[in-house]
Amino acid sequence: MPSHAQNPVIYTPASSLTVSGGQTEGMIRQSAIVKLTPNICASRMIAKPHTSSAVHHHGDQDTVVFAHKGKGVIVSEGGKKRVVVEEGGFALIPAFAEHQEVNESEEDVVWAIIRAPGDEPVVVNLEKGWGSS
Repeated sequence: MPSHAQNPVIYTPASSLTVSGGQTEGMIRQSAIVKLTPNICASRMIAKPHTSSAVHHHGDQDTVVFAHKGKGVIVSEGGKKRVVVEEGGFALIPAFAEHQEVNESEEDVVWAIIRAPGDEPVVVNLEKGWGSS
């Protein structure tokens, strides 16, 4: 049987998450798994009640969102499309897709976010809104 080198399992407890990336008031982005492998990274996003992110994209990174808590909305297609992401659901945001996260509820929305490729999240806020990259 061939011998395979084992890489260690890496664990990041919630208590050690650090604020990272482009921030928007009311949207807290936290690094979870970053700079550990060149191919993938993970973070947590907490959206406070009645907040929305800036219109932004994630460069060449595809993004998978898992809704851990609450119900949020991903607005895309120039503000014309709304996808409701309910607790337990998943969403895919393709690379360079302009979008905005919105929490219209009375409670925090918490999402686990996985991006690839790359060892840390890319967030490009579009200061002038849709189509201004």
